[in-house]
Amino acid sequence: MHDLLIVGAGPVGLSLALALRGSGLRVALADTRPRAAVTQDPRVLALAHGTRLTLERLGVWPQLPATPIRHIHISQQGGFGRTHLDADDYGVPALGYVLAAGALAAALREAVDAAGIPVMDETEVTAFEPGAEHVEIRLAGSGTALHGTDCSARLVACAEGGLQPDAKGVVTRDYDQHALIGRVAVRGEHGHVAFERFTSEGPIALLPHGKDYALVHVVPPARATELLALDDDAYLARLQSAFGTRVQLTAINDRQRFPLGLRYRRDPVGQRTAWLGNAAQTLHPVAGQGFNLALRDVWALSQALTEHRGDPGAAGTLDAYRNSRRLDRFGAIHFTDSLVRIFSNGFGPLHHARGAALFALDMLPPLRHFIARRMMFGARAWL
Repeated sequence: MHDLLIVGAGPVGLSLALALRGSGLRVALADTRPRAAVTQDPRVLALAHGTRLTLERLGVWPQLPATPIRHIHISQQGGFGRTHLDADDYGVPALGYVLAAGALAAALREAVDAAGIPVMDETEVTAFEPGAEHVEIRLAGSGTALHGTDCSARLVACAEGGLQPDAKGVVTRDYDQHALIGRVAVRGEHGHVAFERFTSEGPIALLPHGKDYALVHVVPPARATELLALDDDAYLARLQSAFGTRVQLTAINDRQRFPLGLRYRRDPVGQRTAWLGNAAQTLHPVAGQGFNLALRDVWALSQALTEHRGDPGAAGTLDAYRNSRRLDRFGAIHFTDSLVRIFSNGFGPLHHARGAALFALDMLPPLRHFIARRMMFGARAWL
């Protein structure tokens, strides 16, 4: 019997396994994907400074090819008001970092393997049934050759997979937006400056990634279809028009799209079960909070399991985890949701209010610092 089975061997699941290294718990992971599909994932993650601190504790930060964000320029198209965040104002080397998800997964997987924690690749958890003392688990795939089709664990942590909108206890909101992503080259050096540009259709973010920028361009679905139909030069011209002259865009590659919405479990804990990452909440990419929130969940769960010895699936242990995450989790969910609803529409009075809000952020350092610390550390901004 496992003490803990982690469903999902992506960055979230691997981080949880590594955080429990040396805890004495018998931990295993199962993932439906081949190892290469995880470690070669090209999606880009925005890592907050607080996430860097956690990855340092896990021992993987020095190996990561992360690009620092030292300055963030926030503005809105067609209106006054802007604000600027600078790492020097907070005594940190960078406000955040940009990294391919696959590169992070590769470093975490290497550390998990070195710790001797078993990972069942290409193995699906087809069903699990929590009971009074353990969880009965059904497996399918290549991992069953060593572990069989049935196993049990005292706790299951679901760290991978999306939320079904009709699932019990799941809150959903369709933003009627799609994100266009890609890699953008610029004239000259990016200077480690990230841009967040709010438009009436949705936010546009440019995040320094290597020598180029990672792009997240949020628009309504019909607009996404129209923009994807353009050739690269025509699309780049539209993008340049939206950004103005602050940065000179020269090329774009690897354009893709995906739908956006908010989904979250009201309660991330069940009987001998915990949900983390996208299995617990899927957020809009504005302000880049999704993975950072997930890693704070991971660290809190590892701390609860370490501090409450004995049965890791005990109700008291999971209650402690739930209570420790309530403020930060719902704060991040509602902070992100509010940004989307306030800054992603063309309603005239709100347009002027947004400009005033950005102006206030720039003129009121305590308010600006609070927002910056909220993005870097989550609920610890209040502490």
